[in-house]
Amino acid sequence: MSQERSPLKYLIAGAFGGVCTVLSGHPLDTIKVRIQTRPEEYKGTVDAVQKILTREGPLGLYKGMSAPLLSIVPMFSITFLGFGFGKKLVSKPDQEVLTRPQLVLAGMFSGACTTVITVPGERIKCLLQVQAVDSRKYTGFADCAVKLWKEGGIRNFYVGTCATLLRDVPATGVYFFTYETIGEFLARTYGEAAMWQPLVAGGCAGIMNWVVGMPADVMKSRLQTAPLGTYPRGVRSLFPELVRQEGLLVMYRGVGPVMIRAFPANAACFVGLETAMKFLDAFLPWL
Repeated sequence: MSQERSPLKYLIAGAFGGVCTVLSGHPLDTIKVRIQTRPEEYKGTVDAVQKILTREGPLGLYKGMSAPLLSIVPMFSITFLGFGFGKKLVSKPDQEVLTRPQLVLAGMFSGACTTVITVPGERIKCLLQVQAVDSRKYTGFADCAVKLWKEGGIRNFYVGTCATLLRDVPATGVYFFTYETIGEFLARTYGEAAMWQPLVAGGCAGIMNWVVGMPADVMKSRLQTAPLGTYPRGVRSLFPELVRQEGLLVMYRGVGPVMIRAFPANAACFVGLETAMKFLDAFLPWL
């Protein structure tokens, strides 16, 4: 996007890009969560797909999708606003181009800002994704939210907050660093930006995001789907138990579907973003 646009346009287009990300990537996210939380039942990506389709049908891959869809608008708005504000915080007066370390710090600030919305949405999403067809506790997003509130109040929505911060703060920093670095390289090498350039940069950024964030994501999924009180000290209780029982490689359990999803999901996000921007420019130029 070469021309400067209003914050409202970025908000709307970014939200639409996020919706595209969820629609394209949620099935593999469901597989990831199942593998992470039920290692005794699902042996890998192919095995998980076969069992979910056999037992639950294609819609089983879209369990819990309402949670990320409902949270995507505020999450993306906070992500972009947080990154913009983070750039101002780390930049010097009159500095036009940020250094690489500054980009990382601004991205880390953005990741911290989104936690307040990310944690409750992912808590509900994970609980909906892992429940079996024949023993459903929650009938949907609203039912899950009400029952979580009755069982533990607002704190029950924020189970896994520490693990989410451990995932999103460094991973978002790496994400923006990767996107900006590859985007600038492609622009210098191939000239004026074309559609494929942000797709490549965004896809690579998505992959690097998960390389960094995967271990904490495994812990987040375990914490958010375990009965209350299972891990009284959160990550400090869970991490040594996981390593002792399943080894260090457990921290990358579910990495297959994550990496398969990362590139196309981020590509879909940028396609949605650019499409929405063009629509807004053409039909709502006054925004």
